[in-house]
Amino acid sequence: MSVIIAKKLARDKKKIWYTIEWGREPGQRTATGIFTYAKPLDAIQKNHNKESLAILETKKSQMILDSNSVGTNYVPSFKVKNNFFDYYAEFVKKNRVYANRSLEGSLMSFKKFWGRDFISATEITENVCKRYRDYLVKNFNGETPQGYFMRFKRVIKNAAKEGYYRTSPAEDIAAKKGANQKKKEILDAEEYLKLMNTPCLNYEIKKAFVFSLYTALRWVDVSALLWSDIKENNFSISQKKTGIRIDLPLHPIIKEFMGERKDGLVFHLPSHEAANRILREWATNAGINKHITWHCARHSFSVLLQQKGVDIATVAGMLGHASTKYVHQTYQRYVKDSAIGAINKLPS
Repeated sequence: MSVIIAKKLARDKKKIWYTIEWGREPGQRTATGIFTYAKPLDAIQKNHNKESLAILETKKSQMILDSNSVGTNYVPSFKVKNNFFDYYAEFVKKNRVYANRSLEGSLMSFKKFWGRDFISATEITENVCKRYRDYLVKNFNGETPQGYFMRFKRVIKNAAKEGYYRTSPAEDIAAKKGANQKKKEILDAEEYLKLMNTPCLNYEIKKAFVFSLYTALRWVDVSALLWSDIKENNFSISQKKTGIRIDLPLHPIIKEFMGERKDGLVFHLPSHEAANRILREWATNAGINKHITWHCARHSFSVLLQQKGVDIATVAGMLGHASTKYVHQTYQRYVKDSAIGAINKLPS
């Protein structure tokens, strides 16, 4: 590629402005913002011209080096991001997929694993990649470790293509699913009623959890729910986790718990940790011997609707999922609980 420095005299003929060009086609020219004095009047202007021309030559050399490095394992120093987290973040921004936060999650978990705000590309060795894979398996359940590590490998592979590595240090390391496939608890229809008929230490938590039981709202959404989101017979919000908008009808039981309309937040809740602690105490008082968390409301909503014959696509839409994949997987984990009832339907 031929790179030249082109100049243009200003209208007042006092300054000369410069561009760098590498062809005649559109987009093959860039303004430098650098000028020299056409007729320098003193030593200061002469020195300015000298320094400006030196900078222009440097920029020209950098562009030639950048061009010649394409397709090689060399990355010009002026293009390298010293902090690999910056490279990772830029990759996430350019490759973000709607309703899928796994790539962003892989970055956040890698930062937490590393424990510092800076990491150079040279510090990411094969051993570090293995340790990160094992960290994910230890700290996350189900398919999350596998998904996060596969996206991490994608970032490292792309960095290798751009010259940060000769070969990706994560290439030969297999992603693994979480060893702890912990089954999340759900509430059955009888337990729904037990909770509603049992007093709770914090009535705001009771109202909010019942709302989640009948709408499948996550904690992050129900805790931020506004009265303006709720109409007479339905509510509509954009989910904070996925950005997908949901519009659901309100069950009659919810209307009984809501009370009079006001302004601002619908529920005034404590921290997530405190809410789960009170929720577990409430469940125990109701005679429910399960490890109940706020997310159980969402799982219970999904499983109970499917057990009642609601098709999986409808349930996925009501949950605000972009596909039926996770709804199907969740239901399959609980379908074994119906085995006894199914067996009893056989002739006896």
